[in-house]
Amino acid sequence: MRTVKATAAAVSVALAAGAVGVAAGRYASDAALKAPPGRPLPTEPRLTVHATAAGQITLTRDLASLRPGIYGLAGDGSHAVVGHVIDTAPHSADAVVRRLERVTHGTLHPRDKVWLTPNVHIGNPSAALGLDHADIDIPGELGSLPAWFVPGARSTWVIAVHGLATTRELALNVMEFLHRNRFPVLAPAYRGDLGAPRNPDGLGHLGETEWRDLDAAIRYAVRYGAEHVVLYGWSTGATMALRAAAHSGMRNRVSGLVLDSPVLDWETTLRALATARRTPGALLPLAVRAAQGRTGLHGDRIAEAADPARLKVPTLIFHGPDDTVAPWSLSRRFAARRPDLITLQPVARAPHGAMWNADPAAYEEILRRFLTPLM
Repeated sequence: MRTVKATAAAVSVALAAGAVGVAAGRYASDAALKAPPGRPLPTEPRLTVHATAAGQITLTRDLASLRPGIYGLAGDGSHAVVGHVIDTAPHSADAVVRRLERVTHGTLHPRDKVWLTPNVHIGNPSAALGLDHADIDIPGELGSLPAWFVPGARSTWVIAVHGLATTRELALNVMEFLHRNRFPVLAPAYRGDLGAPRNPDGLGHLGETEWRDLDAAIRYAVRYGAEHVVLYGWSTGATMALRAAAHSGMRNRVSGLVLDSPVLDWETTLRALATARRTPGALLPLAVRAAQGRTGLHGDRIAEAADPARLKVPTLIFHGPDDTVAPWSLSRRFAARRPDLITLQPVARAPHGAMWNADPAAYEEILRRFLTPLM
């Protein structure tokens, strides 16, 4: 009898441990599958506002607050734009002073918790940049997809698609440049975004299913006059661009790809985000298995889309070694296998999805050189 009770107790403990492991795996996988648009990834530290003055803001000293370039500074109910670090400004040893370009929404107070974001602009192209635009709806397989369209004179359109934890406002960073170069620009929302349908399971799929919404955007562009399209994607938006270029029924209209911080291996990205949530290393395989079970994600399908052998069009990749979400080593390997089509532009000291922010002028000059033959 004692043996039976001991065995039953051991089985109960094992089942309980298994249930805890499954729950922990689901929670860890949420870091990637439920990344809310417009909120920081777990890799992005919260900073404290120490003080503000005319044209200056003092923040917690951190590798993030020391980054070069221009960034949005988001808080709960506020948004501002910060520029370069001002080394000559008086500050304590635990603080950094940056140029405060403008406060676009709300107010900033000492002790506010904020984070850096690549989204420098908020609002739509008209409100943020003074560009005429149309709010349109693209027919998608799950329902209507809201999008911004900024007209231009060229017959090659740029379709700009954001990635993890951002919104289509990210495209505003380069929209003025693209408009200046006379490209029509289409910036669509996709499943899971505000105003767009959700995936039936309510989860993000890291581009695995979302790419079909980009395919719908390509079809819309061709229907309304685009002879060719350049797909421009950040993060998982870059994954979507690769899949669309490989599988879309309109792939013959795709004349080029611009990939910023591409996610080329979803398991690596999921592990990175789960680790940033302080998930113990022993639980990371459970997070991967949980993601597979919840979404049907499989590495072989995404790896196939990221196979350099499938690439048919000129491709520009912006990526850098400081990306902790999507390792840039994968972009280096990807580019090395197709030097005939791929240009890899390294960007130092820029986080995931923020290569433009580190040096906008240099980024846009490289982008101009790449796009000129595709005009």
